[in-house]
Order: sequence, then C-alpha cells, then structure tokens
Amino acid sequence: MKRELPPASPPSTAGAVSRPPGRWQLDRIVAELRTSREETHSIRRDGEARRAPSRDALEAILDGLTEALFPRHYGQSDLDGENIDYFVGNTLSTALDSLSAQIHRSALFVGDELEPGFGHEEAIELTRAFATQLPSVRGLLINDLRAAFVGDPAAQNFPEILIGYPGMTAIIHHRLAHLLYQIGARLVARLMSEIAHTRTGIDIHPGARIGSGFFIDHGTGVVIGETAIIGNNVRIYQAVTLGARHFPTDDEGHVIKGDARHPIVEDDVVIYAGATILGRITIGRGSTIGGNVWLTKDVPPNSIVTQATARNSPSGA
Repeated sequence: MKRELPPASPPSTAGAVSRPPGRWQLDRIVAELRTSREETHSIRRDGEARRAPSRDALEAILDGLTEALFPRHYGQSDLDGENIDYFVGNTLSTALDSLSAQIHRSALFVGDELEPGFGHEEAIELTRAFATQLPSVRGLLINDLRAAFVGDPAAQNFPEILIGYPGMTAIIHHRLAHLLYQIGARLVARLMSEIAHTRTGIDIHPGARIGSGFFIDHGTGVVIGETAIIGNNVRIYQAVTLGARHFPTDDEGHVIKGDARHPIVEDDVVIYAGATILGRITIGRGSTIGGNVWLTKDVPPNSIVTQATARNSPSGA
C-alpha cells in the first residue's frame, strides 16, 4: 500500500526582511525631486541646461600653469637648458587649451557672467589675454618667495618654500585666480580659489588685491575677503581674518554685491596670529598688529597694536 506523504510546509519567513514592492520607492522620490528642482525650489535659469565647469579639470590646469611657471620645481627633475622650453611650451599649451574650454563652459553655465553670445572664440581671446600676463605673475611670485625667505628664520632655501610652504601654494593659486577674476572669468577664478582653500586651509577670495612681497607664515585658517586691498611687503600669520564687519543693503533690503567692505592694509605691515580685522578700515603703513587683536577702526601709520592697547583705545578699536 502506497504511503502518502504529509503536505510540504511553506518556507519559513523567520528572520526575513519584509521588502515592499519597489525597495527604495524611487518613482516617488525622483518625482518629488523633479518638482523641487523644476518648480518649488528652482535655482536654474530658463533655457537649455548646461554643464558646470569641471573642478578636476581646473585642478589639472592649476598644476599645469604652476609647472610652466616653475618647471624645475613642479615639473620634471631632468629638465636642462636644451629641453626646458619645450616642456614649458607643451605644458602651457595643454593648460591653456583646457582653460579656454572651462571659461567657455562657465560662461554658458552662469549665463550672464560675460557678454551675451560669448562663444569659443571669445573664450580663446580671453585666455590669450590671461596668458600674456603670466611672465608678470611669475615676477610677483618671485618677490613673494624672497619675502618668505627673509621673513621666516626657519626657511633654509627657496625650493623648500616654493614646494613645501602652504602660504606659497596659496599665493601662487591666488595670483592666477585673481588675474582671471580681473578679466571677467569670475566663476573659474572662484573655483580655483576654493581649490587652493582645500589644499592649504587658506581662503583668499580671487577679488582681493595683493601687492608684491606677500608672505603668509604657517597659514592655516587665514581668510581674506573679496574687496581687501593689501600693499607691498605685508606679512601675516595663521588664523588672521581680513573680513567684513557688516553687509550693506539697498533700499529693498538686498545685500549690495561687491561693495567695499574689507580692510585696506598698507605697505610693510605685520599681522600676527589670530588677529581679526573687520570692515573698510585702513591699517597704516609700517604698523604691527599683535596676536588675537580685534580691530574695527583705522590704525595710524607705524602703530603697534596689542590686545591691551586695542581694549583701552578711546576710539573703540
């Protein structure tokens, strides 16, 4: 007689994770993100969507330009009098081709950064104007290098400063970004300054005007605002801020963009670590600002300002 087997039990669900249809509910989330992107929280200009400038490409451009400016330090170690110009020319050509493409992309992405109808030829022309200034930029950087050597007793030689000091890296990046800022490629310049910020911990807006022989010692935490003006032979230390005290607004309460709101630091000034200098004030030529000082008033030339003098100043500095 054939024996009947008991019916099979359903598979156990103990410990199993219940998953609703559509594990991540992507349809709903994607639809809500589209509504946010296109309607409720839209920040995109009307018209065809454009690609943003590439931060990776801009990092490579900065590296290439730096190699062209200082080929034996940042370029190849085996360069000699016969091949160095070929290396510089090739490196510069590659960097400028890429820069022109990024300038064009940034103009299209922002929409109103440069003149309407800005095209490839205009980007090439702007890049050419930038390139013609590179020898002058290198001259400024040599003065910065010399200022660092004179200003830091720990510095043993120029190569140590050039390839090892974050302040030197920051000023190289700034002088290149500032030149782009001046000729109108402001989004590219801003992104370059943020690359320098990431690499060094030093935040210099590309609009800041900085004279010759500038030295940032140590550097971490330094902040220099857009409309700051710094004279020649100025030395600053870590955690110094040249910032705005307040932000002026128009009759409708909107912040006025580009208004002069950051300090003017005249020639031969030294600003020690942790000093905070705010507003459109002037630090007179030859002055020394002590560590951790808070300043919101003008300082006469050849002054020495410490925490005590700032605290007891009748002007409220």
